[in-house]
Amino acid sequence: MKSTKKKPKKKKQIQRNFNLVMLLFLFFIGLFLFDRFFDLYNESLKKINVGANSSIGEVAKYTPVIKKELEKIDLEEYTVTVAALMMQESKGKGGDPMQASESLGLAPNTIQDPQKSIQQGVKYFQQVMSYGEKMQVDFPTVIQSYNMGIGYIDYVAKNGKKHSEELAKKFSKIQVDKNPQTYNCGGNKNNFRYPYCYGDFTYSTKVAKHMETISVNNPANLIDEPTKISF
Repeated sequence: MKSTKKKPKKKKQIQRNFNLVMLLFLFFIGLFLFDRFFDLYNESLKKINVGANSSIGEVAKYTPVIKKELEKIDLEEYTVTVAALMMQESKGKGGDPMQASESLGLAPNTIQDPQKSIQQGVKYFQQVMSYGEKMQVDFPTVIQSYNMGIGYIDYVAKNGKKHSEELAKKFSKIQVDKNPQTYNCGGNKNNFRYPYCYGDFTYSTKVAKHMETISVNNPANLIDEPTKISF
C-alpha cells in the first residue's frame, strides 16, 4: 500500500521537472531569437548610415577645393552652399561633380576634371548670385537658377521676387512648350517632374536640406552662416 501512494507523487515531480525544463528551453530560445533580431536590426542601421555618410564623404573631400575657389572671389562663407549644390548635382561623383558643363554651353559631362568642374561651378554660382542681387530676388531663387538658368531669375523678378515651387513649375512649362521634344522627361509620364520636365522644380528645397545635412555632418571647418540666413 505504501508503494502505491508514492507513485502519484513521483509522477507529479517528473511532470514539474519536465515543465521546468521546457520553460527554460523556451526561455533560451526566446533569448536567442531576440538577440538575433537585435543583431539584424543593428546591421540594417549600419547599412543605412554608411549609405548616407558615404555620399556626404564624396562631397566632403572636395570642400577644401570649393572653399579655396570661393576665397578667390571673397565668397568663402558660401562653402556649404556650393557643397550642397554638388550634393544635389552628383553626390560628388564623376568627372563633373558640379555638373558645370552646361553653364559653358557644352553637353552634359563634357568636363571630366573635378578641379575644372568646381572652378566653373563656383564661377557660375557667382554669376547667378550677382544677378540675383541685382534683380532683388530671394536666395532660393538664386539656388533654383543654378538648375534652371539665369532666365529663372528674370521670371521671378517679374512675379513677386520670391521663389516658390509653383513659379518654378510655371517657368519650366514655358521652356517645355518651347522645346517639347527635348524636355519630355525621357517620355516617362511617371517621372515626378512630368509635365514640368525642364529642370527640377524641387531643386531649391533639396539643396536647402543638403545644406543642413552637410553643416551637421561635415567634419571640415566650414562656415555655415548661409545655412541660417539664406532659406
